[in-house]
Amino acid sequence: MTVARDEMLSIDQVIAEIGVPRATFYRWRQLRKGPKAIKLPNGSVRIRRSELERWIKALEEAA
Repeated sequence: MTVARDEMLSIDQVIAEIGVPRATFYRWRQLRKGPKAIKLPNGSVRIRRSELERWIKALEEAA
């Protein structure tokens, strides 16, 4: 049996997937309206695939 890993997405991957400009994504982060992110020790920011999907679903439900 294999365990599926929760993919860690870069900001570039996330903005390409949801189709928003980088500045918009960073504004959402600043306003705490974007998906929860993880800041790695090297300064890189990652978003778990499951968190991105949860965030999108919450937006759909609120619409």
